Amino acid sequence: MDPEFLQDPYPTFSTLRDEDPIHLSDLGFWVATRYDDCRSVLIDKSFGQGDFVRNIQLFYDDSFDVLAQPAYAWLSRVFVMQDPPQHTRVRDLVASALTHRRVKEMAPRIRQLAARQLQQVAKLEDVNFITDFAYLFPTLVMCDMLGMEEGEFSWELLAELNQAVADTFPVFETRALEPEELALANQQMDFLTEFFDDLFQRRKKAPRDDLTTAMVYAGDGDDALTQEELSTSVIGLFGAGFETTAHMIGNGIFCLGANPEQRLKLQNNIALADAAVEEILRFESSLQATYRTALEPKEVAGQKIGVGERVLTIVAAANRDERHFDNPESFDISPREQKPLTFGGGIHYCVGAALARLEGKIFLEELFTAYPNFLVDIESARLRGAFLFRGYEDLRVTLRA
Repeated sequence: MDPEFLQDPYPTFSTLRDEDPIHLSDLGFWVATRYDDCRSVLIDKSFGQGDFVRNIQLFYDDSFDVLAQPAYAWLSRVFVMQDPPQHTRVRDLVASALTHRRVKEMAPRIRQLAARQLQQVAKLEDVNFITDFAYLFPTLVMCDMLGMEEGEFSWELLAELNQAVADTFPVFETRALEPEELALANQQMDFLTEFFDDLFQRRKKAPRDDLTTAMVYAGDGDDALTQEELSTSVIGLFGAGFETTAHMIGNGIFCLGANPEQRLKLQNNIALADAAVEEILRFESSLQATYRTALEPKEVAGQKIGVGERVLTIVAAANRDERHFDNPESFDISPREQKPLTFGGGIHYCVGAALARLEGKIFLEELFTAYPNFLVDIESARLRGAFLFRGYEDLRVTLRA
């Protein structure tokens, strides 16, 4: 994609919303940019994930064997990429383990992890906030929820897991991967699968009060999650926390650094932390877009969508739709009535949304409590060269009390 577009896609999104809100792209899929249109596609059960192999094959030639690639084979099995009834069964079982109660009970531990990691970052002289905090914090939270006690894993292993997820998640991108990218993604998926298979086997032998055990024993008999479903699902949860939550945190501290009046507003009233998280999710959505496939003929905004045709809902464009948000191009942490579409909608609504929001809220509270005079180097910040997941790869931050 055009580097200038990746740097700032929002003017293009604005033009599309005004002039061509839902249109057929040159690549053969529909593109939706208005809030109402995106939301209608996301919540409508007439849209789903569709034929996974066919959807991926669009980016490769006919000789490419999608399911022979471990990374794509995993993606085809993860429940977020499936439709009912399989999606419903696995999602419900995962959700029964990742309950709101379990997430709420984690709050004190999440706060402890955030405070400790911020303290570690404050000791460093040259800080890339993305690698030194934003990637590590949600990974530490997920490891803790999974029952991976700190005495059982090293920082080196944590770094390996982080890197493995980072190397694997390009399979979500709306493009063909370079051969070396795909080879690395396959290699790292094999590593992740082996690691989590072993973790689940250990919990079957010695159960604990953790998310891993809860997932192992979710459902009864034939309804329980299989070994493949367990490892596939937890890699998805682990990766979602790594990609979307990490970039929510990075995008958030950048937005606060770039908007000093909003930073001061939050500093003077930390009770706005929840609203600030929502505004970060809206203004700089870490997930820019998501696909849906028409499972039956549908009409959206006057356009007839045929069975099997795909719609790219650009939620980042919808989140700045002036038809739904006042002053959408301004970052303002004052509470807004309308919620962003960053976590999707309908049956595919993000199962980890509550956890991500809680992590974001606690991060802001701990940051402003301990380091209210933090500095963000806006000028040197460097975005990743990717469309689907928007975030920074280099963001220099100095933590000051």
